Amino acid sequence: MLTTTDSVSLTGPLDSPALLRAAAPLTVTVDDAARARLDRGRRLFHDLRHGEGDEAPAIYGATTGFGALVGYAGRPDEADQCDNTLAHLGAGQGPDLPQGICRAALLLRTRSLAQGLSGVSPEVVDRLAAMFATTFAPAVPRYGSVGASGDLIPLAYATQALRGRGHAYVDGRRMPAAEALTAAGLRPLALDGRDALALVNGTSVTTAALALAHDAVRAAHRSLMDLTCLLADLLGCDPGFLDADLLRAYGHAGAIDAGAHMRRTLSGTMPSGTRPLQEPYSIRCSPQLLGAAEDALRYVDGVVAADLAGVSDNPLFFPDDHDDVSAKVVHGGNFFGQPAAFAADLLASVTAQLGNLAERQLDLLIDPARNGGLPPMLATVPGAQHGLQGVQLATTAFVAEIRRAATPAGMQSLPTNLHNQDVVPFGTQAALRSYDMAELLGLLCGSLALGLRQTVHVGARRPTAPGCAELLDALIDLIPPVDPDRPLDADVRAAARLLATRDLPRPDVPEQGWAGVRTPGT
Repeated sequence: MLTTTDSVSLTGPLDSPALLRAAAPLTVTVDDAARARLDRGRRLFHDLRHGEGDEAPAIYGATTGFGALVGYAGRPDEADQCDNTLAHLGAGQGPDLPQGICRAALLLRTRSLAQGLSGVSPEVVDRLAAMFATTFAPAVPRYGSVGASGDLIPLAYATQALRGRGHAYVDGRRMPAAEALTAAGLRPLALDGRDALALVNGTSVTTAALALAHDAVRAAHRSLMDLTCLLADLLGCDPGFLDADLLRAYGHAGAIDAGAHMRRTLSGTMPSGTRPLQEPYSIRCSPQLLGAAEDALRYVDGVVAADLAGVSDNPLFFPDDHDDVSAKVVHGGNFFGQPAAFAADLLASVTAQLGNLAERQLDLLIDPARNGGLPPMLATVPGAQHGLQGVQLATTAFVAEIRRAATPAGMQSLPTNLHNQDVVPFGTQAALRSYDMAELLGLLCGSLALGLRQTVHVGARRPTAPGCAELLDALIDLIPPVDPDRPLDADVRAAARLLATRDLPRPDVPEQGWAGVRTPGT
């Protein structure tokens, strides 16, 4: 078993960085507060489950069948009821989900269970926590969840893998789950019916995919603000389109904040005086576009934060915490992933428009009619070399793929499960789709960054703003010029990684230093 100094507590909400870190070995701490909640919830479940006469309420999944078969009795043996929960859900298809999503989903599931409202055995949470100290990851097929009664099918595969059934990964190698548990130094998980149902009856896969996608789009959004500034500086554009008074008059908080960030990045820029009075919209309207994206991303911020802090399960067990509140089991719909579905659909729209911006800026950059007379395709010797021609073709394909995937999923409900699930959110599809789109957006940003790096090599001026020069120098240190032609796929990926992980300092610029900056002679 691997050891790690990185740790996460199950008390309090998770955040996106914790989900990202869960891809690697991680210490998950079950503290005294979490253990007390688990013990109390388990005692309540046991008391309700084994009460006598009228004091023994029906408990979904513990005494009943599942889904549309809730009106029938379940299996009387509690261990057998675990198999009754899981076996029929082994119906997923398709390629395995990324291991990072699966481990992030299990971290979310562990945190939700640790709140003590699901009635699970404390040992279940202890064993899940132990898994995170290893590289174990369940093999989970992509297709099968409608995100309505939680992510039943994918979480069933994850749970079965922890029991030693199905397949799993250790150190990135796929193998039978029983072998994977042995290799990781773990024992198969033993569950009763309540434990099994609680592990599958939540939206953890949906939330994990959405949170990871959101984090990637956030990074791309930050990158595009800086890449737009670098583009404007390299071309010698007048920064008046970022004027603070202009954007305050526009009235949208996101645009005001995006403009302030971009003014800091462009601090010290010197317009060339050779550009047209009004730039194309991909430059001139960038604070409005990027600001609208910021406003939308703030909505997604809130949904992700709520899902990371909430409890997703059914039923829930509420102990007698106050004099006026009796202990109770409540059956409801906290496994219904509509908030995440709507947020993922909005995230997809943001991703598509950010992708449009990056592709259009690269198109501007390679066009001698608009790039200030630089060679076509930024080729050093046009015709004998082709510069970024292949990269630009690929960006067109990326944008087309993003647009095709951007169709909203959260309103495409289909009734299923004998009309027990007569309306469903399809949040899982929405979130996984957004995760895929975010990766393509990162590649679009990497492609634009590669073009900006090449621009200086074929005759553009050096940036005059220190913040822009720092970004360009980071790209130059990473990527050699395209001269002569070479395959650029790895360079695009390298630039995308740099943009996603960099943390450049920003100079503080007084706002008044930006008012009224104009191109000399205009």
